[in-house]
Amino acid sequence: MSSVAVLTPESFAEHRSGLKDQDLTGCVPEDEAYIPTYLEAFPPLPEKGAPGEKTGEPASAWGGKIRPIKASVITQVFHVPLEERRYKDNSQFGEGEEAKVCLEIMQRTGAHIELSLAKDQGLSIMVTGKLESVMKARKEIVARLQTQASATVAIPKEHHRFVIGKNGEKLQELELKTATKIAIPRPDDPSTNIRITGTKEGIEKARHEILLIHAEQDKRAVERLSLEKAFHPFIAGAHNRLVQELSQETGARISIPPPSLPKDEIVITGEKEAVALAVNRIRAIYEDKKRKTTTISVEVKKSQHKYIIGPKGNTLQEILETTGVSVEMPPLDSCSETIILRGEPDKLGPALTQVYAKAKSVIVVEVTAPAWLHRFIIGKKGQNIGRITHQLPRVHIEFTDGEERISLEGPTEEVELAQAQLQEIVKDLLVRMDYTEVIIDQRFHRHLIGKNGANINRIKEHYKVSVRIPQDSERSGLVRIEGDPKGVQLARRELIEMVQRMENERTKDLIVEQKLHRTIIGQKGEKIKEVRDKFPEVIINFPDPAQKSDIVQLRGPKNEVEKCAKFLQKVIADLIESSFSLSVPIFKQFHKNIIGKGGANIKKIREETNTKIDLPTENSNSETIVITGKKSNCEAARERILAIQRELANIKETEVAIPAKLHNSLIGSKGCLVRSVMEDCGGVHIHFPSEGSGSDKVTIRGPVGEVEKAKKQLLQLAEEKQVNNFTAELQAKPEYHKFLIGRGGANIRRVRDRTGARIIFPSPDDPEQELITIVGKEEAVRHAQRELESLVKNLDDVVEDTMVVDVRHHRHFVCRRGQVLRELAEEYGGVAVSFPRTGANSQRVTLKGAKDCVEAAKKRIQEIIEDLESQVSVEVAIPQRYHRAIMGPKGCRIQLITREHEVQIKFPERDDSAAVSGQEPPPQENGEVSPEAEFVPRKCDTIVISGRAEKCEPAKAALLALVPITEDVEVSYELHRYIIGQKGSGIRKMMEEYEVNIWVPQPEKQLDVIKVTGLEANVERAKLGLLERVKDLQAEQEDRALRSFKVTLSVDPKFHPKIIGRKGAVISQIRKDHDVSIQFPDKGDEQQDLIVISGYERNVEEGRQAIQHLVAELQEMVSQEVRLDPRTHARIIGARGKAIRKLMEEFKVDIRFPQPGSDEPDKVTVTGLPETVDNAVDHLLNLEEEYMLSVTETETLAAYMKPPSRCGAGGGAGGGDDGSGGPAKGFVVRDAPWNESGDKAPDMSSAEDFPTFGTSVAPKQTSAWGPKKF
Repeated sequence: MSSVAVLTPESFAEHRSGLKDQDLTGCVPEDEAYIPTYLEAFPPLPEKGAPGEKTGEPASAWGGKIRPIKASVITQVFHVPLEERRYKDNSQFGEGEEAKVCLEIMQRTGAHIELSLAKDQGLSIMVTGKLESVMKARKEIVARLQTQASATVAIPKEHHRFVIGKNGEKLQELELKTATKIAIPRPDDPSTNIRITGTKEGIEKARHEILLIHAEQDKRAVERLSLEKAFHPFIAGAHNRLVQELSQETGARISIPPPSLPKDEIVITGEKEAVALAVNRIRAIYEDKKRKTTTISVEVKKSQHKYIIGPKGNTLQEILETTGVSVEMPPLDSCSETIILRGEPDKLGPALTQVYAKAKSVIVVEVTAPAWLHRFIIGKKGQNIGRITHQLPRVHIEFTDGEERISLEGPTEEVELAQAQLQEIVKDLLVRMDYTEVIIDQRFHRHLIGKNGANINRIKEHYKVSVRIPQDSERSGLVRIEGDPKGVQLARRELIEMVQRMENERTKDLIVEQKLHRTIIGQKGEKIKEVRDKFPEVIINFPDPAQKSDIVQLRGPKNEVEKCAKFLQKVIADLIESSFSLSVPIFKQFHKNIIGKGGANIKKIREETNTKIDLPTENSNSETIVITGKKSNCEAARERILAIQRELANIKETEVAIPAKLHNSLIGSKGCLVRSVMEDCGGVHIHFPSEGSGSDKVTIRGPVGEVEKAKKQLLQLAEEKQVNNFTAELQAKPEYHKFLIGRGGANIRRVRDRTGARIIFPSPDDPEQELITIVGKEEAVRHAQRELESLVKNLDDVVEDTMVVDVRHHRHFVCRRGQVLRELAEEYGGVAVSFPRTGANSQRVTLKGAKDCVEAAKKRIQEIIEDLESQVSVEVAIPQRYHRAIMGPKGCRIQLITREHEVQIKFPERDDSAAVSGQEPPPQENGEVSPEAEFVPRKCDTIVISGRAEKCEPAKAALLALVPITEDVEVSYELHRYIIGQKGSGIRKMMEEYEVNIWVPQPEKQLDVIKVTGLEANVERAKLGLLERVKDLQAEQEDRALRSFKVTLSVDPKFHPKIIGRKGAVISQIRKDHDVSIQFPDKGDEQQDLIVISGYERNVEEGRQAIQHLVAELQEMVSQEVRLDPRTHARIIGARGKAIRKLMEEFKVDIRFPQPGSDEPDKVTVTGLPETVDNAVDHLLNLEEEYMLSVTETETLAAYMKPPSRCGAGGGAGGGDDGSGGPAKGFVVRDAPWNESGDKAPDMSSAEDFPTFGTSVAPKQTSAWGPKKF
């Protein structure tokens, strides 16, 4: 072998793009001025060792990495002789056409190809890769690098399909295996020759494989018999039984065309002997039947043919089986009514009888009825037509949409009965019903229907008609009204009037974020009512919350709709701007400090930041304060609140790592465990990461000592939980869960008490509804798991049992859509309880389910029956006006009584006539009834309690205890507005807290009485609360009077900024120290020198003195200018002004630096007391001197450190040494070959300097490219 070229996509790209950078051993330290040698920049290629020489030296920089060979990679080597090579020019081996072809094949197939040239100039090819890639690459290499030969092989035409195989898979496999191209003639080509193209070796392999396939198929035979179609049924036999028997006996496969296919050819395939035997048997049957059979023809109505054929031709097969006669039917699409019977003469008679019987077994008749009456004939949910089909089940009734006829099909007698009944129904409906049609534009249809069908349902109920409005998809405007003739006309008139009104309307859609809808509507719709009152002609529709839509629709007159839209857009803009919200966690003990005395602090923050601040109630466990308003205002309010907390306490925050899986157990049920830790440790705040975040970090915040204590407790608890945190899982059907838990949790409690393990059932939202989790110590968990598995196994054993229940109690179990039965099924593991149908007069009830569940359900049913039998009814007379109060919100109070006392309470129908006619008795005041109007019970006042006798009386007493009373509380008229609060919030809060109704008289009456109505106990609590509130308000009034003392102070406006201080720090400190309010004049005020101080008299005087003292100090201050080099300013100021602030605090002065771009960039102004200013100026000058030394040194060093490419001096080495300035010379190396004889450039055409890849140039030891790699 003379030379080798290893071609891979990587190596080819590498040679094209240049040499890769490699780390060189022994290189000199990095330096910009350092010039590498040629050998360092371009390392030589590794030398090839002599044959048999071991290469133990480490790989050079050019050494390639050997890829690990995976088990899925294979290698194939094959040889192409010189005479078969397509490209024989070997002068360019490695770069000619062969290399290009190999690269293309490698890119397309992903295989790795290596070419090598033998001494006989033959080509050896090694292909490596996955099996499929190697096979494809080999096939392409042979096709493109090797000269191709061709040959033909002749095999019978019918064997070609076996060479091709299913979907051509066999042919593809052959081509890959033999690396040839196989061409098979098309089915319509009579040629039997198959052409094979490829190498000689491949052709021989392919020919051998094809001949093997031919030899295998040559052993089989195919026979085709053309026999009259009419005799095929006799050969096949009834239900194909005869032909199946023939196939089993002979072993041949027999294919008879179906009756619907007009072919008379029967195909027999299989072994030659089996085929011959089957052919003989079939011919014998055919000859026998042809000799013995005769035919008769009969005429039968075309519509009856399908009944003779039967479903899937079963009737014809039955006739053939019973009589041995074949019935030949004309095609269904033919007009012919002639049926031919073929068989032996003595059997044709019985067959004909059967044909006529089948034909006359079913008749079809039609009943004429207008198409619009069809749905009334059918009835609601098919009730009318259902009665007929139930009575005559074998009659099929078909209604054709849009046609005025009804088809009936079935036995003659039943069809005639059904026809008579339908005609009677049609006659009756035509007398009672009428219809009309009106064209209404489709865009008005949804308005006619109304929200949830309100409009159209009202019209239907009022006029007793049916209105059919077409679906949007029908694109029709035809509205049909059907019903009573008079009602139809009235409904039509109303619909037309509605359309006329809507034609004058305009609709506009507003895009409003859904989260703002509730705010726009307001509590109980108060805000949207104001908008609707302002624009009464505009209908405003908000989308249903479930739709999650942002579209608010306005409908009404055009001008009014536009005005309303602008008004709403303004409201929305205001809402968006002021709806930003922030949550601030503040320790509970500091809430009172944030509120301040009489709410002074919180009120002040609210007013100054223009935000809404909500604090949690005193009895709430929440520590979060919620701030709402504009974003900037909210952030300002948050800072002020946090500042108060920081001043009041030394707060520390720390993090502790606890595994996420223990977080839930440490938090405890509803947070009870972590709450106990927080309370025990002085109310520290413990924050766990959100569930699913995967974080282990738990944050503890609070006083220093308490934080450490809480951290220690948490870690101790986590360690305990880790020990007791063994978990096991169990699968059980969801319907078993309630039974496993038991009534009131009795069953599961017993398991927990016995084992000590904690058992967790899935919640309704959990995806795994069958998974039960057991947590605790390992031994306890295993014990509980065994017990639960035993219970579940018992539940899986289904049994059926019966019990007797009196018919009069059945209704209790099945009423309300079987609610009691559903509850039984849920509670007792899905047990199925079946009661007999209504009217069956049976007492037998069937229960089916797990044995334990069935027994428990029987016991429960027996308990319910005992309760029903022992029930009594008690009447309680309570005036109707109190019924709503007794029920409570959403009936909660009544539900509580019914649960506690296990009774049923029924309220009477409301009677509004008494209230209208003035018969309502006088109101009850303070729990007494006026003597002149004694209470006389009416039907609408009587409440009925049903249940056991011993439970009805306590329930009655509980009802009477809910009757409200009214009491008066004396409260000064001046305090009423404070009790009501802003927009009624104060009085609403009291009513919610005490569950009473509080009535405050109208302001114009100026009464000193407030009425409280509610339950006696609640009224007493509310009275005490109201009187307590009055005391607080009176104390606030007195305090407000004391705090209203004011003093004005005249101060030169130039001192105002100094008094206010940086970000209001100075004035805020004065306000805080003396608890006063200090107001500075606004920019537009006439008297710019007046400062107003308000608060308690003593505090105001102290605040005034503090300001006067500050002004006196400011008057003594002087300003001095000092010149400092601008290059030192940044260092004097420091990072974010930290250094200059420290300097100003140390010397008690104010230092101002010039603005960027100033005319005097070095002027710095120092303001303060004379002695402090002098000290500060001296210090600044010292700093300038110190920093200037550093600045000068840095600049000098930078000048020397500039790289050659950026300075004027020419620093190139290896070129001239004249040192003259000039442009950079680019990349320079020392000791390059072209520099040996001076500065001569390299010879690009020299094969020694630049050898061509693949040529056999004799290597030179001094060559820059190194020895040739073979």
